Amino acid sequence: MVAIMGPSGSGKSTLMNILGCLDIPTSGRYLLDGTDVSRLSNNQLAKVRSRKTGFVFQSFNLIPRTTAARNVELPLIYAGIRDRLIPARLALEQVGLGERQRHMPNELSGGQQQRVAIARALINDPAILLADEPTGNLDTTSSREIMKLLGELNDAGCTVVLITHEEEVAGFANRIVRLRDGGSVDDEVQREQTQASA
Repeated sequence: MVAIMGPSGSGKSTLMNILGCLDIPTSGRYLLDGTDVSRLSNNQLAKVRSRKTGFVFQSFNLIPRTTAARNVELPLIYAGIRDRLIPARLALEQVGLGERQRHMPNELSGGQQQRVAIARALINDPAILLADEPTGNLDTTSSREIMKLLGELNDAGCTVVLITHEEEVAGFANRIVRLRDGGSVDDEVQREQTQASA
């Protein structure tokens, strides 16, 4: 689990867009699971995004008139997968919301909405989970619950990259990379990775 920190304009969003294959670097190479994604076409990048990366955003980005389960199914719909109900239910159970699958977003707390967003990001079993200010819209208790969940996912083998301004959130990470003016100014290992997440 890596936390990316830095002031506004330091390059955090650009780095996340490159890591998530939403953008390609202007120079250098970016290898994801051994593939140089900087050389892929837009269609190839879309396939990599759907199979290798999951995104969690500060604003949850849930579809308001759709149940939690249908929100979680969305990546599977885009991937053309027909049998979606069971994987969506399992993903919601994984984040502790199995009993809330038929609820609409406005019937869920902020922390529960973020859990739905995390389940949606996990539905395709990504190699890397990119979380942009995942606790930014949450109260302290909900924030800690979300960070505990992300820690459990990391311990189970999912690479988690957090973009955050909050030192407390960054404290959950194994490593903190601090950016300024588009470059890394500090790379601090807080603790060694566990065997499952190494």
